[in-house]
Amino acid sequence: MSTEILPDSDTRQDIRPDLSHGDGDHERFAHYVQKDKIVDSAVSGSPVVALCGKVWVPTRDPKRFPVCPECKKIYESLPEGAD
Repeated sequence: MSTEILPDSDTRQDIRPDLSHGDGDHERFAHYVQKDKIVDSAVSGSPVVALCGKVWVPTRDPKRFPVCPECKKIYESLPEGAD
């Protein structure tokens, strides 16, 4: 990140790299991940992979977000006991 002053003004503009990996919808949902992977991630800080394919290191409380529709659809299509 850098800050630059625009020519002929006192206006400052923050230049931030775009760290987005898509349209951002994945950030608005709680995702389904294998339980043992969540524990590993909590201990080691390693990324997890959701059923929908999102890869990230969980840091937020998933109870604060609605369930990802794609994860939910995939989960519901799995045979019982496959979680």
